[in-house]
Amino acid sequence: MAGLIPQDFVDDLLDRIDIVSLVDSRVKLKKTGKNYSACCPFHDEKTPSFTVSQDKQFFYCFGCGASGNAVGFIMDYERLDFPQAVESLAHLAGLEVPREQRSPEQVKKAEVRKSLYTLLEKSSEHFQTQLREHKNRQQVVNYLKTRGLTGEVAKNFGIGFAPPGWDNLLKALGETEEDKKLLIEAGMLIAHEQEKKLYDRFRERVMFPIRDLRGRVIGFGGRVLDNAKPKYLNSPETPVFHKGKELYGLYEARQAYKEIPRLLVVEGYMDVVALAQFGLRYGVATLGTASGEEHLRLAFKYTSEVVFCFDGDEAGRRAARRALEVSLPVMQDGWQVRFLFLPDGEDPDTLVRQIGPEKFEGLIRDRAIPLEDYLFDAVSDGLDLKRMEHRARLSKLAAPLIYQLPKGVYRELMFQQLAKRTGLDKETLLELAEQPPEPAPRPEPRPTQSPGNRPTTAGSVDSDSDAVPAAIDQEDPNYHDLGYEEVWAQQAADDHYPPDGYEHWDGAEASLPRQPQLFARSSKSIGFTPAKLATALLLYHTELVAEAERELAQLAGLEDPDLPLLRELVSYLAARPVVSIGQVLGHWRGAHGHEAEVKMGQLAGMHLFTSVAANDQNAELRGQELADIFKELRRRLQLQADLPLIEKAKLQGLKSLSAEEREQLRLLLAKKA
Repeated sequence: MAGLIPQDFVDDLLDRIDIVSLVDSRVKLKKTGKNYSACCPFHDEKTPSFTVSQDKQFFYCFGCGASGNAVGFIMDYERLDFPQAVESLAHLAGLEVPREQRSPEQVKKAEVRKSLYTLLEKSSEHFQTQLREHKNRQQVVNYLKTRGLTGEVAKNFGIGFAPPGWDNLLKALGETEEDKKLLIEAGMLIAHEQEKKLYDRFRERVMFPIRDLRGRVIGFGGRVLDNAKPKYLNSPETPVFHKGKELYGLYEARQAYKEIPRLLVVEGYMDVVALAQFGLRYGVATLGTASGEEHLRLAFKYTSEVVFCFDGDEAGRRAARRALEVSLPVMQDGWQVRFLFLPDGEDPDTLVRQIGPEKFEGLIRDRAIPLEDYLFDAVSDGLDLKRMEHRARLSKLAAPLIYQLPKGVYRELMFQQLAKRTGLDKETLLELAEQPPEPAPRPEPRPTQSPGNRPTTAGSVDSDSDAVPAAIDQEDPNYHDLGYEEVWAQQAADDHYPPDGYEHWDGAEASLPRQPQLFARSSKSIGFTPAKLATALLLYHTELVAEAERELAQLAGLEDPDLPLLRELVSYLAARPVVSIGQVLGHWRGAHGHEAEVKMGQLAGMHLFTSVAANDQNAELRGQELADIFKELRRRLQLQADLPLIEKAKLQGLKSLSAEEREQLRLLLAKKA
């Protein structure tokens, strides 16, 4: 069995492939300065926002955030997995892909997974054969015809039949003890411990194979042909099937659309297939569980709109409320969640057959309720907003829900809408939201901020978040006058409060020199902390790595969640004097996985394609940029060292300090004055 692809081969392959030629052979590029641009192949747009850097062997889209190297482009454009994409590029470069040796344990585990995939595929073939050949097949065929399904759609979804009987699958595939063991592990057989018997899990059901994103069968859902219970029976959790992370129909939707317009989350497998029968190939279903955050994160990888479809009865309303609560922490600017409630007694299967696909899509377009409207409708139910006490009730119900949204423009607009409905200001609403316990009251100079969970002010950045800085208003005429070091100073001052009663405290803002704004913010900005900014700068200017190494040696005690990434990048670059961003991304994927590669790609793409320092040939300017970043990090290290003394004075009073500590505090505050 083939092993892992060596990382050094991937690095060498990326060095041989020119990403501009690769992309241009599929998407026509136009030269724009040092880079190349085109309309993005991964989302619909009229104005080009897709940029390819030949120097850095890297692509980035300012519209949808897609980014990566040559391997990543092939994976996204041609819908290949990582090994397939590497094989494709290797063939283009005339290379043969080598494989690393794996440990015996790794080999055994991989062989078991491969055997499970094989047996599950054979199980699917067995069920499809029964649908064609079993003596009771006509009962199933008639059932499918009454649901309006053609043989073509049934074949496309791999629909089959598990006939009556306790051991049909066991006899067909359980030829050896090893086969039986694997069938049990795959969830296809049930072992009765006391009677020492094996029998088929699925009997007398229409069978729907569940496929992963690569099209491999990983489990099954079985539906009864009558009104017996349970209506649906699903495969249990197995080494290859995790119901909380899969969506039935997503594989088929990806095959049907280059760009999935939306995903409609329905209740049952038959709803998904019935919609596909009428040309609506974007239906998906959860697998016997309520929709969870993992389901939504998976869905939003392939579309920007998710519509939940529910019955209009009370049970449907309760399910919608659960879906709302699950959606809130996942939402990002540009994503949309809506809720469609069907007439009583109808489901997507029956309704699309009655009214046809055009009118069904019209229902989605005209009657699906956006998340923002449904949230306010749900919490306002039974309230009369003309009454003051009911507006107060609305505030207490809605504010904690809105607070769960990631920081960004959407969250800000939601708080604005709540403020409009209740007549309260945003600061009051934030106080009503569920926040961590607040420390002692803040000092007078900053009356509108609260430690830890303050309302974000113009120009502030959350150092722990990659979300869009919430309250940055690009229409504000003063917006472009903010330097990033001033932003850092504002953030640091807000995070650490001095003892009450010390009027000289000013958060060190006045003592910092003003810096030019080298990195323009945008509505799609991620939260750039100093360490992230240094990481992004080094991706473009590897000649600065030696200086970064020296500076990092002085920051050993600094507690910063973004420093480990910076340290690892510096270590990687120090060992490779000449390396492209594309190769860095390839290494990060191999070492840390796809999610880490995506985050590194965002750092490279968000600001640095439009950064003055990124493409400027002035080495002095680039060096000064790095020096300014580390100056801020050293300031934070000092602030971190001073904080215990400040907190002690604040919480216990000056009398609790020794003479030495009082003198130290006096010098500290004098330095801040």
